[in-house]
Amino acid sequence: MLFKRRKRADFWERVRMFLWPRRSFWRSAQYFAKRALRLRATPHAIAGGIAAGVFASFTPFLGFHFILAAALAWLIGGNLVASALGTAVGNPLTFPFIWGATLQIGRSILTGGHPGEAAPLHIGRVLRHLDFAKLWEPFLKPMTVGAIPLGLAAAIIAYIVTRWTVITFREQRRRRLLEKARRRAMAETAIATAGE
Repeated sequence: MLFKRRKRADFWERVRMFLWPRRSFWRSAQYFAKRALRLRATPHAIAGGIAAGVFASFTPFLGFHFILAAALAWLIGGNLVASALGTAVGNPLTFPFIWGATLQIGRSILTGGHPGEAAPLHIGRVLRHLDFAKLWEPFLKPMTVGAIPLGLAAAIIAYIVTRWTVITFREQRRRRLLEKARRRAMAETAIATAGE
């Protein structure tokens, strides 16, 4: 293959690349943006898919974000590939902020704006014994409730920005192609006139 690595990446190298890309997060974000812009779908489908992926990233159900994003995209007529790209909003840098915000908002919604003291919980013990019931009430339930308003707000913003960007990108591309075709036609006309 043309762009294949000379030395295959081992497990730890792949983990490191997942947590910290070799060429920075900004370059990865640009790559995802360009992939979304070049999808062959309507602006609504691309924007709907991205919005579904963004919303899914706000839920605390790690490992199910792609499935949830695909289901939401299918429901609203979004693009499935765009929904997968939209889940990139949830990454190791943003998850602590997303989870903290959804937990706080969910607790204040569930308690009516008067968050009480959360009982101390030894998360390691709960995870070791896989006691889902003990993890649901203090963490997952408030995070799920808090994910709905935050995820909806982020998804609406992502939809508006993505739709506008796709329409603008396609209009600029159409103008560039028209200009290129016009110049080519003028050059062919000039060559034909010179040959006479």
